[in-house]
Amino acid sequence: MAHGSCHGPFSARASTKVPLHCHLYLQYFTLHLLAYLPSKRGEVRVTQASLTQFNFTTTNNTVNYKLALNITLRNSNKRVGVHYNGIEAIAYYIKKWFSSVRLTPFYQGHKNMSILSPIFEGQQVLSLTDRDLSKFELEKSVGAYSIDVKLSIQIRIKYGKIKTAKFKPRKIDCPLKVYLSTYNGTTAEGFRTTKCGNVHSFLDPDAID
Repeated sequence: MAHGSCHGPFSARASTKVPLHCHLYLQYFTLHLLAYLPSKRGEVRVTQASLTQFNFTTTNNTVNYKLALNITLRNSNKRVGVHYNGIEAIAYYIKKWFSSVRLTPFYQGHKNMSILSPIFEGQQVLSLTDRDLSKFELEKSVGAYSIDVKLSIQIRIKYGKIKTAKFKPRKIDCPLKVYLSTYNGTTAEGFRTTKCGNVHSFLDPDAID
């Protein structure tokens, strides 16, 4: 075999260490192949959310928080499986990051549903503007907070015996409205299941971070 040649992207003999030009070729080939695979979009929903703490202290600009979620990932495809090689849940408040949780990699077979259960807990310094503080005080007055959770993933697609190279689609976006579990001594309203966006990016070769 000539020096510098590349194995096919689906070859069982392909080395895990390949030259840069081979890696770029494999990525290009496999990502664009996805556009021709007959497949259905996945579906991601936040089905449960429990917010037991969300306090912001202006003296040290620190938010204390505890948020537990159940997130369902549904694969409706008959032949397409998904290897989640890396998955991270990231929480934002007023477009500002305050927490991240790395989750265990897994494989999701075809016609299957998986549940992720990230728990965000701790404290974090947040730089809130006067406008941000006004929004926080308004949400605090009703005990309901707008928290955005994004899923950053690295995946491989399996179609029959074919496996693509790893790639990283755009972050899945889950904009949540979450009530404190208890507010002014009363139990909070139940959480409404929220459908997440950007799920189409799983099989979109142009939807790359």
